[in-house]
Amino acid sequence: MDRIRIRGGSALNGTIPVSGAKNAALPLMIASLLTDDTLTLENVPHLADVEQLIRILGNHGVDYSVNGRRENQGKSYARTIHFNARSIVDTTAPYELVSKMRASFWVIGPLLARMGEARVSLPGGCAIGTRPVDLFIEGLRALGTEIDIEGGYVVARAKKGLKGAHYKFPKTSVGATHVLMMAASLADGETVLKNAAREPEVVNLAECLNAMGAKISGAGSPTIVIEGVPTLSGARHRVIPDRIETGTYALAVAMAGGDVLLEGARTDLLESALASLGRTGAEVTQTNAGIRVRRNGSGIAPVDVTTEPFPGFPTDLQAQFMALMTRAKGQSRITETIFENRFMHVQELARLGARISLDGQTAVVEGVDSLKGAPVMATDLRASVSLVIAGLAAEGETLINRVYHLDRGFERLEEKLSACGAEIERISA
Repeated sequence: MDRIRIRGGSALNGTIPVSGAKNAALPLMIASLLTDDTLTLENVPHLADVEQLIRILGNHGVDYSVNGRRENQGKSYARTIHFNARSIVDTTAPYELVSKMRASFWVIGPLLARMGEARVSLPGGCAIGTRPVDLFIEGLRALGTEIDIEGGYVVARAKKGLKGAHYKFPKTSVGATHVLMMAASLADGETVLKNAAREPEVVNLAECLNAMGAKISGAGSPTIVIEGVPTLSGARHRVIPDRIETGTYALAVAMAGGDVLLEGARTDLLESALASLGRTGAEVTQTNAGIRVRRNGSGIAPVDVTTEPFPGFPTDLQAQFMALMTRAKGQSRITETIFENRFMHVQELARLGARISLDGQTAVVEGVDSLKGAPVMATDLRASVSLVIAGLAAEGETLINRVYHLDRGFERLEEKLSACGAEIERISA
């Protein structure tokens, strides 16, 4: 099993190209099930989760082809992938595939809309909370779907097609918004989704669906209106830059010091997180080429943050921000409101010398003068990269185990950081 070794103390200087967003690419790939024409997606990152979803879509009969530079050419190049679901051969998403990635449950919406049926395994729990599928099920029922739970599977049927409806999410959910928006695109009549997720990934999906012939308005606001159409066509669409990768590298620069251009990044995708970062003392500037982040070695100021749905501070940057706060000059409080069990990185940061105490859903961080390198273990995707950020500033060597989590969401992280001066390398078992 691969590990990552970091020798801390080096500032970061240079350019980091920001990859396409994993959280945008996955629903866009699933949208290919809605049409028998080819959907071409540009700027698709090369990640373990993307490769897993390609296998899942292949199980349903989706063909794909890739063009673009390959990874052995020494630099990170975005890929263009063509998906064609002309012949859907299976409407079952089996447990052995869905259990490996929760987002694969989202195929239930397009399969229902196009085929009138779907049998999709319940995804089960995960390391950062249960994340139940109740919102998906109730929303699809509102569109006229008959749903039963049989043997660990959600069995959904809409033999006469989906019907437009008004549905208010009892709790904001990005995944459920994706699914209902895709399903309603082919429903008969108008669908109005209230309390919808406002994340940029939802907007990116709506833009793609509209390019395919859907009639969607309001994406990015709490109310989305979808006028169903009989069929969707193919399209060409670009995946937005990854705001979580952007924020992660910005926090890494603030931690290690230096001056880095995050090439292709957009401030409008994570204004709240960048504002919090600015309050720590880092300088954040939007340029024509991306976002420039600088810290000249002065102290890190403590800042309190609370995770919230977009446009608030993203939960997917909570662990990384906590890593930065371990070196702040004073006390900070980080409150997690989105997921339970998302403080598992605390004990690993403590192994590096961090002083963190938990009070319910709030972590109280007392900044320390220095961190010391040590062996640590990644517990999930975002927790693992928080250990990388801490390791960049720790004295001596930090060895991160179970880095397969990183490969799910960060494209060539060690290559991008080492190009800016970090002493970081992957060690293959």
